[in-house]
Amino acid sequence: MARVTTEDCVEQLPNRFELIMMASTRARKIGSGAAITVSRDNDKNTVVSLREIADETIEVPELKEDMIQSYQRVHEAEEDEMDLAELISNEAAAAEEEELMKAAGVYADADDNMAPTDDDILQSLAGDLSEE
Repeated sequence: MARVTTEDCVEQLPNRFELIMMASTRARKIGSGAAITVSRDNDKNTVVSLREIADETIEVPELKEDMIQSYQRVHEAEEDEMDLAELISNEAAAAEEEELMKAAGVYADADDNMAPTDDDILQSLAGDLSEE
C-alpha cells in the first residue's frame, strides 16, 4: 500500500525528497498526538501521513512551514527588534554612566583616556612575559 500511496503523493509534491521529509514530519506529529484526518485502517503513522498528503486532507504549505521550523535552531521573534525609544534611552544611560565614571576619577587624564584597570595591567605584564 505504501508504494501506491507514494506514487499518489508524487502528484501533489513532485520532489520525492521533500515528500519524504514532510511525511516524516507529519508522522512524528501523529506519533506525538496530533489528530489524523483519514481513517487509520491499521496503518502505521508514516503510511497515514502519506495518505493524508495524497488525499489532500492536510495543507501542504502549512506542513512545509512546520517542517522548516522543526529544523531551525534559531527561531525569529518579534521581540528581537529594538525600537528607537529603547536605543535613545540606552545612549542616555551610557552617557550618564560615563559622567559618573569621570566624577569617580576613573579617567586618568584630561583627554578622557581611561585609567588602566588591574586586569589591563595583568594582561600587559603577561604579554611582556610571553615575549621574552
